Amino acid sequence: MTDFTAYQSPFTWRYGSSKMRSLWSEDHKRRLWRQIWVALAEVQSGYELVRPEQAADLRKHMEEIDLPRALEIESEIQHDLMAEVRTFAEQATLGGGIIHFGATSMDVEDNADALRLRQGLELTLEALRGLLRTLGLLIDKYADTPLIAFTHLQPAEPSTLGYRLAQYAQDLLEDYQRIKEERGKIRGKGFKGAVGTGASYAELIGVSELANFERQLSEKLVLPFYPVATQTYPRKQDYSVLAALAGLGQSLYKMAFDLRLLQSPPIGELSEPFGSKQVGSSAMPFKRNPIRAEKIDSLGRYLAQLPRVAWDNAAHSLLERTLDDSANRRTILPEAFLAADEMLKTAQGILSGLRVDEHALARNLAVYGPFAATERVLMAAVKAGASRQEMHEVIREQSMQAWETVRGGEVNPLAENLAEDPEILKFLSVEQVRELMDYESHLGDAPVRARKLVEMAEREMRNE
Repeated sequence: MTDFTAYQSPFTWRYGSSKMRSLWSEDHKRRLWRQIWVALAEVQSGYELVRPEQAADLRKHMEEIDLPRALEIESEIQHDLMAEVRTFAEQATLGGGIIHFGATSMDVEDNADALRLRQGLELTLEALRGLLRTLGLLIDKYADTPLIAFTHLQPAEPSTLGYRLAQYAQDLLEDYQRIKEERGKIRGKGFKGAVGTGASYAELIGVSELANFERQLSEKLVLPFYPVATQTYPRKQDYSVLAALAGLGQSLYKMAFDLRLLQSPPIGELSEPFGSKQVGSSAMPFKRNPIRAEKIDSLGRYLAQLPRVAWDNAAHSLLERTLDDSANRRTILPEAFLAADEMLKTAQGILSGLRVDEHALARNLAVYGPFAATERVLMAAVKAGASRQEMHEVIREQSMQAWETVRGGEVNPLAENLAEDPEILKFLSVEQVRELMDYESHLGDAPVRARKLVEMAEREMRNE
């Protein structure tokens, strides 16, 4: 039960999935530590440094995490890993005396962190696959649904809702590929001792056996090791992983930011789900605030800053190591994963219940679409022999007059006005002008490309 009488990080109980919280828990970390100690003992037993029954005793008690006892010991000795060693040794009375034999703390902690990084990336990829598939269904459904696109936050030309959504999917697909690549690159420190030379293990088994010794441990832990390490694995690995998570956060941030804009009543085309009993404002009962999208953007801003801390950790890890990264790594690693996890979870909830107001889409397109179609009229008139500059001025003047009409709340008259303009009719017929002003057909191959993006994403995810 969470103790709410003392400070609790929001990531402890509010943000992130239960799976991701469990992965970054103290309990899971210590289980990984014990898994590594057992693997070390079992490999050492092959060198007759440890008796098989001692290694078996450690494996028997490997899951008996007793955090209260470990914290009690830590309060006395001020070393969390050694407190866990002593707790484990009290439980495994036969094998306890050989726990951590030949190792330094980071032989255990850094390999455990590498395993957690990889497991965290696997959970992230799982959530991202679900989000991409949900987005793919929406893209397929709305690939042909026209809307007015915006550039500079001003109405531009028609596009489709599916094509707009495909922009987000394309960004997220790139994040998926990058995160998958990072997962495949994760490496542990290995078992190289206090400064990475393997000298302590060489004293036990001989220099010639070091490579085979690490190979066996790598296979047992199913974790490749860096060929060169100091007391720690290179902190550049943390930076690369957090940068990939921040990249995912950027994609989710933009999608959520756009949704906040589109949910504003003057546009009103899309909106996030809003519960029947949900309260939008304590003061204004009518409010339907985009709180889910705002949460994504709030967490995204935080996530974007964490790679900078990891950058500093890597850059400031002087010579064979310093300890000035230790305290902040307890925060930045779990919270980067939990922030990204909550953003993905929230985005999934938004897209699964996304509200599409097709009336608003059609209304906005009817108001602004005719302006976009003027380019077609201009090109057709010039192709028929008109001066481009003269025709541009004619269409510009008609467009400015139509803008004033629209600003007054009336229907956009531009299509009819152009079809009646005598300068335009010197080169085009009324029917031609009206056909050219059919802005809903001015979509290029956007629907086709949107659907191809979905197919591309599905192929990538099937290869997982």
